Amino acid sequence: MPAILIDTPFNPWEEIQRYQSEQLQAGHYGATASFVGTMRDFNINETVSHMTLEHYPAMTQHYLDRLCETCRQKYELDDCLIIHRFGDIYPDEPIVLTVAWSAHRAPAFDACRYLMEELKSSAPFWKKEVTDKGERWVHNDLPSDKK
Repeated sequence: MPAILIDTPFNPWEEIQRYQSEQLQAGHYGATASFVGTMRDFNINETVSHMTLEHYPAMTQHYLDRLCETCRQKYELDDCLIIHRFGDIYPDEPIVLTVAWSAHRAPAFDACRYLMEELKSSAPFWKKEVTDKGERWVHNDLPSDKK
């Protein structure tokens, strides 16, 4: 149940396959649910050329590891995985991958949603966007239907 912080682009589908083949017992899980968050080129009615995600490595790693463990227990998962980017990120690059493996689909779906909601609302990342009007720090105060 790792949480991986990475500063380079990654292929989420390759990461899921690699993790399943290296870390999970074949035939033990019946459901795999995943979510990929990708950077878009707009926000708040402006074009965004790229963004920078900043974090304190030890604090963020501790938070993500604890989140994985909590999620695994709460939803009785076989395993879960978080891969989260930091540093400079450009449109169409994955920012975050969450995956949950369980015996049945409902816990896997619920776990993926839980992971993303917790990451979006509480993870210790700071986001700065670069637009044609300059740089701005972004706060997570948008209505839940706009996140």
